[in-house]
Parts: sequence; C-alpha cells; structure tokens
Amino acid sequence: MILYPWLQLTYINILKQFQQGTGHHALLICSNKGNGRGLLFQYLSNWLMCIKPKGIIPCGQCNNCHLIKAGTHPNFYQLEENKQQSISIDTIRILIDSLYISASMGGAKVVQLSNIELLTKQGTNALLKIIEEPPEKTYFLLGCLKSSNLLPTLLSRCLFIHLASPNETIGLNWLQQQQQKEAYPLLATRAALRLCSGAPLAAQALLQPLYWNKRIALCIAIKEALDYNDFLVLLPLLEKGNNDQLSWLLTLLIDAIKWHQGALDCLVNLDQQNLIAAFAVRWNIKMLHCQVQQWSNCYKLLVNVNNINRRLLFTYQLLNWEGNIVHSDLIF
Repeated sequence: MILYPWLQLTYINILKQFQQGTGHHALLICSNKGNGRGLLFQYLSNWLMCIKPKGIIPCGQCNNCHLIKAGTHPNFYQLEENKQQSISIDTIRILIDSLYISASMGGAKVVQLSNIELLTKQGTNALLKIIEEPPEKTYFLLGCLKSSNLLPTLLSRCLFIHLASPNETIGLNWLQQQQQKEAYPLLATRAALRLCSGAPLAAQALLQPLYWNKRIALCIAIKEALDYNDFLVLLPLLEKGNNDQLSWLLTLLIDAIKWHQGALDCLVNLDQQNLIAAFAVRWNIKMLHCQVQQWSNCYKLLVNVNNINRRLLFTYQLLNWEGNIVHSDLIF
C-alpha cells in the first residue's frame, strides 16, 4: 500500500534521523483516529527491519523483507487490543521475556503498540523499564490519541511526535481520488472531514452509505422533532446507537452557536445548514450553551458509568430539551 501523502514528510524526517545515527529507539506518535498512523508504523517497521534498505525504501529482496511482507517475522511484535479494554502487565512481561532472547536471523526487533492508552498502570511501568534499558537494536513504535492520558514519565522516555491531520484541501483531494462509482457531494465530503477532525480515513469510513445514512436519519428526525415539538422521536436513534448519534447532535448545537455569531465558515455540518438555522431561530445563544453543557454531561455519563440505563437517561434529557428546561442534575 502506498504511503498516504500527508504522512510522507513525517516518514522522511524520522528516517533521516536514523540515517544520521540520531534516531530515537522509542517513538510515541499522537494523532486523531483515522489519520493513517498504522500505515506509518508499517512503513517504519519495514525499514528498520530491512537488512539493506535503499535510502528511505526497504530493499524488498532480503529474507527479512519477505518475512515482514508475509507477516511472519519472529522479531516483530505487534500488541493490538483485539477489542480488549486494557493490556495487562502479564502481556508486557511476556513481551519483555521475548525481547531479551537474541534476535532471530539478525537485525532489529520492533515492538508496535498502536494504542498505548490501553496499558494498565502496572503495564505502563513495566514497559517503561524496558524502554529505559532496551536490548540492542530494539525499537518501540507507540501510538496514542491524547497525550494527556499518559504518564509524564512515559512521555519523557520517548520521542513525542504529533501527527496533525492534513489541511482540508489535501483531505478532499485524497477522498475524491478514492471514489469508485459515485462521487461524494462536496458539502457532504467537507462535513465528513470536519466531523472527523480532518482525519481522511475516518471521513472515508463515515461516508460509506450504511454509516452516513445513520447521520442523515438523525438529522431528519431532529427536523421532525422541531416541527412537531416531540423530541422523544429521537429516543430510538439515541438509545440504540454507539454514542455517534449523540456526538453528531452536539456538533449541530455547537454549529447553531456559530450561526448566532456569524461564523458560518467554521460550521462543521455544512450539508445541514437549514437545520442549523432552525436551531438558531428556536433558541438563543445562552440556551444553546446550556444545551451543549447538558448533552456533554450526558455523554460523559455514558462513557464513564458502566451499565447506565441509556433509555432512562435519554428520555430525561429529551424531555428537558423539549420543554427548554435547564437543570444541573447531570453535571458530571
């Protein structure tokens, strides 16, 4: 797979450091989901493990390259979550034991952990020890979504790289190149990018009809709720969703605040401007701020409280919203 265009400069800069002998053995790359960090890790792993790379490109001919391509190289360790909620210290201990065994077939060892935030505190501390005193030619490729979630000691032991989303023009061009049958409408494509914080791969996934139609269905239901003042029509969509619908609702409310302020160029939901205008007509900016706070608190409860009664929570919030009632009960 070809490296995404917005990753190429970062890849080149990292490899230049290795070629100059100043490369760090532990890279911590922070980026939004859907920015292609996994592919960047794949390219870096391939180069580090190649016996005779040609400049910034693996040779593709050595035995290491063949094993990497087949996914069977014994010196490549990929710790993935596999839908687990956390990665335990036992997993890290097994990894450490493996790393201290001499590398098979010579060359480097590479450890890839795409979501280091899944490590337990004990697992993080164990990983810290081997990062501080790594075996020879051992490299760590670590990823995270938010550096604020990590221990300062871990940040201090790694070379931290923030992988920013590409600008909107680059993201739009790439998405247009990926279209196969029907082109995405321009406003919808821009809205998808902004909903995904500019991450092209996440936007591409959102634009898939099955996923995108869920958002459209929510917008239609919201319009119906406004027209008939019956906000409980939103309950089936919100309670059975995976919090995406609530996130989309929040962006519409925030867009209505921007509408009041005249910041139309900053709207996220560019394809739903009529709906945003309807929000702005119905509620003043103060009420919209209160609604954003209440729905944000609702989102925090859903994320942080196990086995919460989603139906009861959404019913309570929707009835308050319908009646323009402002409560502090849901402040988290």
